[in-house]
Amino acid sequence: MAEDSSRAFVKDIKRIVIKVGTAVVTRNDGRLALGRLGALCEQMKELNSQGYEIILVSSGAVGLGRQRLRYRRLVNSSFADLQKPQVELDGKACAAVGQNSLMALYDTLFNELDISSAQLLVTDSDFRDRDFRKQLNETVKSLLSLKVIPIFNENDAVSTRKAPYEDSSGIFWDNDSLAALLALELKADLLVLLSDVDGLYSGPPSDPKSKLIHTYVKENHQGEITFGDKSRMGRGGMTAKVKAAVNAAYAGIPVVITSGCTAENIIRVLQGQRIGTLFHRDAHIWEPTKEVGAREMAVAARESSRRLQALSSQERKKILLDIADALEANENLITVENEADVAAAQEAGYEKSLISRLALKPGKISSLTKSIRVLANMEDPIGCVLKKTQLADGLTLEKTSSPLGVFLIVFESRPDALVQIASLAIRSGNGLLLKGGKEAKRSNAILHKVITEAIPDTVGGKVFGLVTSRDEIPDLLKLNDVIDLVIPRGSNKLVSQIKSSTKIPVLFHADGICHVYVDKSANMDMAKRIVLDAKIDYPAACNAMETLLVHKDLVQNGALNELIVDLRIQGVNLYGGPRASTILNIPQARSFHHEYNSMECTVEIVDDVAAAVDHIHQHGSAHTDCIVTEDRETAELFLHQVDSAAVFHNASTRFCDGARFGLGAEVGISTSRIHARGPVGVEGLLTTRWILKGSGQVVDGDKGVIYTHKDIPVDS
Repeated sequence: MAEDSSRAFVKDIKRIVIKVGTAVVTRNDGRLALGRLGALCEQMKELNSQGYEIILVSSGAVGLGRQRLRYRRLVNSSFADLQKPQVELDGKACAAVGQNSLMALYDTLFNELDISSAQLLVTDSDFRDRDFRKQLNETVKSLLSLKVIPIFNENDAVSTRKAPYEDSSGIFWDNDSLAALLALELKADLLVLLSDVDGLYSGPPSDPKSKLIHTYVKENHQGEITFGDKSRMGRGGMTAKVKAAVNAAYAGIPVVITSGCTAENIIRVLQGQRIGTLFHRDAHIWEPTKEVGAREMAVAARESSRRLQALSSQERKKILLDIADALEANENLITVENEADVAAAQEAGYEKSLISRLALKPGKISSLTKSIRVLANMEDPIGCVLKKTQLADGLTLEKTSSPLGVFLIVFESRPDALVQIASLAIRSGNGLLLKGGKEAKRSNAILHKVITEAIPDTVGGKVFGLVTSRDEIPDLLKLNDVIDLVIPRGSNKLVSQIKSSTKIPVLFHADGICHVYVDKSANMDMAKRIVLDAKIDYPAACNAMETLLVHKDLVQNGALNELIVDLRIQGVNLYGGPRASTILNIPQARSFHHEYNSMECTVEIVDDVAAAVDHIHQHGSAHTDCIVTEDRETAELFLHQVDSAAVFHNASTRFCDGARFGLGAEVGISTSRIHARGPVGVEGLLTTRWILKGSGQVVDGDKGVIYTHKDIPVDS
């Protein structure tokens, strides 16, 4: 999956025609989608301020007018009137009423943004007049020079066509074709057609098998596309958009069909992102002749995973041992590629914490291969009988462990994560799609190559697909029929974006805001060791301490000062909560809910263990929290009341790790509340199946058997 280079044309764009469809302007009930329209106006304001010339073609007048006239008719009707058959409202009257309302709204929204707009209503017959077209160009040129946004619409109220909503004759026949005509007439550099779907699909967008077409090539796609229903509100739908887009594109105007319901899509198009469907007369040159799409990659991973599951435990074990050997044999090559990534990241000015996670430090490959071999020698997790029940005489039910299927991992910075995840997938019999950060591109590529070449042909390297383009992620997140679990490993922003973009279950942790609470009864020598280790052993890790909570009595006896001095000697910058900042004379923290990932830390003083628990619940991230105390009762209260994925007593938060827990490796640490929490190893990548073994039994209205429902030993 190579990065799409077809969006380079955006650098030459100045004049843009934007067409907003009825389904974008209105909600499902026919009322105006005010929030959506406001967001679109804000985008146009931003582009206007950046020097782009914006021309808007807006649908929605007829639908809006119909909705308003229906309401007015209802208000003015008697009960008897309402019992009579309702005559359909005249379309031209709807257009006249709706156009007034629509323009009033645009005027209000643009005024709030300190932008002027102008209304221009046209009809098909106008464009037959050469003088009209000349005057149109002059008027628009004048408006654009004044930073005014012209808003066009077909003047349906006085159109000479008998049914302007159905008649497809003439120079233009709807607002899509009007937008294309205006783009040509006004010499636009780009036409953007906004719809209520992400772009042009190979079939109806509601069909999970339909694939978003990023670049339309007439020769490839014309006969492959199956159109669904027309727009729920307007008169054209996708068929009209494609026809208008093809006409404009082959006349030299690039066209993008994309969603007007997704935030900042117009801006993202102009940033060169692979958004929606591009129509361009040079598209046949850009489009790869053979591209492995998101669905094909996911399906290949599923098919390969089934072959992996069919292997014996010893065969899967051998694959893991071969992978470990291959990594060691290629350590020098892996190091060279990783050092190139680190050097590029340093030159690009990335944060130190990211560069720290990116680097495969000396001994890292050895550590990874050791974990792989531990994993290989673990008991086979697939097909284990977890529970066995005799339902009736000669009818036995088994609950067994089973692979989840295919999961998608999106991770940032850490190439070692690729190795851990791949080894866990082999052990658990799952297919895998991996998308690493661009900063680790070379490291991920060589690791993927080494690992997949060690997998036998009987399974195939496609069991692990490496996604190299960020643009493929939106497509992958729609594949809830072939991808079973998404695991994002990265920033809060990454996790939030993925959660909001998919129906696939997401296993995640967004933040690692870990606490150490030092109680009044703590052994202070122990407390110092734990606090220092939790903070400075690896500050960029998600299980590093970010907040130190201290019992108020430790202020009086000087123990808090000792902790503070030790942290400062190690180079830790300290910030305080309201109490600690005053007593210790340190800067106040901007927020308690903050992950530093560096040699920085928040300190706060609390009254007792109950206050510490409350603080953790209010400001923590449910990752890992620790208490240091010699009081067993206090420790038990903390361990049972803190609702985090991992809760420790007298041990550093840095122990929260799959390898340290003896899991062999981990795909990540989960703070979500689905089937797995904390470090997720093999067990977190399994689900269950029911195996029923009988001897000819039938239900027959539950008269065919005598139920016993008796638990029996799983090894019987």
